[in-house]
Amino acid sequence: MPRDFFRKNDINILKNIKENLASIIIIIAVVLIHLIEVNLIDQLVTNWICHDFAENIMGFEGKIVFWFSQNWTPALVYFFVFIYIGIYPFTLWFAPSYFLITNNKKSLKTLAYGLLLIYIIALPFYLFLPITNVYTYFNQCCALETVIPSIERFFYLTTTNNNCLPSLHTAMTILVAYSISLTKNKRFTYLGIFTMITVIISVIYLSIHWVLDVIAGSMVAIGVILLLKYLMREKEKDE
Repeated sequence: MPRDFFRKNDINILKNIKENLASIIIIIAVVLIHLIEVNLIDQLVTNWICHDFAENIMGFEGKIVFWFSQNWTPALVYFFVFIYIGIYPFTLWFAPSYFLITNNKKSLKTLAYGLLLIYIIALPFYLFLPITNVYTYFNQCCALETVIPSIERFFYLTTTNNNCLPSLHTAMTILVAYSISLTKNKRFTYLGIFTMITVIISVIYLSIHWVLDVIAGSMVAIGVILLLKYLMREKEKDE
């Protein structure tokens, strides 16, 4: 019985992969392109532009975010670092795995195409509008380092300290929460909403993103979600 059970589920997973192959390829492709941009292209373009637009943002919004780094509470720092380093990546990668296992095509397609659109919008900003994150700009210690020493080195394998606007953490956590809500799984939806709220707070509290980054990330995510809802509704009408 157990052997038959696992064999049956292996077949289902393979079937689900085949049925959702386009979405899987899109997710993998965006991740690979992002890693290439971060590790090979970003520094070259940044050196060519030779200007840090964080100066312009600081002139506009002042030291609002920097204030938090001057008034950190150790317990809150540990909590938000845990959210940023632990809960966010878990939710980000568990969500598509769950969609695939349960063969929830709509959620996986929304996540994949949403990720693609968000990255297409964000990439020109990352390349041609370098904005240093808050704690680096003000020469502050990294909150992540105070909790997990040497984590920053690993962290910057997947991002740079000037890919700030729009905030990809903000945009992605909103998109993931929305994609999860389409499954109608209440507990998972609550986790998605909790992650979304705490991640957005964490990037400000830990002095990583400027307020403008978060606003831009939210606007991009909401715009992409509305566009996908419209396109999918039109496709359902045609079918």
